[in-house]
Amino acid sequence: VCGTLHSIDCHAAGEPARVIVGGWPKVPGETMFEKRSFMMENQDSLRKLVLQEPRGYPCQNANVIFPSSNEKADFGYVILEQNKIYPAMSGHNTICVATALLETGMVPMEYPITNFTLEAPAGLIDIAAECERGKAKNIKLTNVASYLAAQDVRIQVPEIGDVHVDIAYGGMFYVIVQAADVGLQLIPSKGKDIVRLGEMIKIACREQHPVNHPDIDYPGPDILVFRGPADPASGAHSRNAVVMSNGDLDWDRPETWTGMIDRSPCGTGTSAVMAAMHARGELKHGEKFVHESIIGTKFVGEIIEETQVGPFQAVVPTIQGEGFITQTCQIVLHPTDPFPEGYTVGDIW
Repeated sequence: VCGTLHSIDCHAAGEPARVIVGGWPKVPGETMFEKRSFMMENQDSLRKLVLQEPRGYPCQNANVIFPSSNEKADFGYVILEQNKIYPAMSGHNTICVATALLETGMVPMEYPITNFTLEAPAGLIDIAAECERGKAKNIKLTNVASYLAAQDVRIQVPEIGDVHVDIAYGGMFYVIVQAADVGLQLIPSKGKDIVRLGEMIKIACREQHPVNHPDIDYPGPDILVFRGPADPASGAHSRNAVVMSNGDLDWDRPETWTGMIDRSPCGTGTSAVMAAMHARGELKHGEKFVHESIIGTKFVGEIIEETQVGPFQAVVPTIQGEGFITQTCQIVLHPTDPFPEGYTVGDIW
């Protein structure tokens, strides 16, 4: 038996994430962004191994933990998602990473608050974790600067027609769409419609209005968020459904017009939405924003600072949520295993 990876599996607000704390091959690079680049080009088979069947499933994510060369950071991590997507930052993944590090003792707990810093590919992420009796009860992360990159962009989408979108960065580049504009309800039973329309709009937007970050080479858009009204009884301000890719869309093959939905309210998606709302005058500095997922779980966001990213007015948001360890496991690859990179089948992918 060879290739054993040590994983602490978690979820945050319902969305899973593996936190791989041992066994990963050596990765060169001083920064997590440099390590991310190397892993994308040289180790993507391992991403497939841990995320695709038979060891993973479409909504699985992973984070690989590294020592950080940045003296301000306690640890670094590189985020792995489906379809060769390596986000610069991810909120739910960060909450899972912080939870795993704290609850396994890799970061010593202090009561009632443990403060520490992680290095994501996008930069330093400060963590303030409320801790009680060995449990990380609430993780507050300070995200990277987020901004509205393009407002009221008209995208022509095959079979749908014109769709008006915003594009905003919150650690990934989000296409922001009002669900009602394309006749969608953000409820679990409409999941197939949500992923079909979401993936089509996202890819059309990427083709017609590509964007990139002014400070790092991070092209987009690479993800989409539908916005809609919250459940009136939830106490949330808004509901969302974030559509992520799990394959390559081919306009000539309608069976590829699909993706999957983030089960959580999505931390970077919440950050992007808050940045767009702030730019439109809909959300003030210091105002709490409660975001509800398609399954009713919540993250709480807040803008704590206004700043600048290249030519863009930007904000620094915080995101709060809770993570849970679901299992610990060893991911094993035997040299005769016929699926060293896993596989996908079109019934659920």
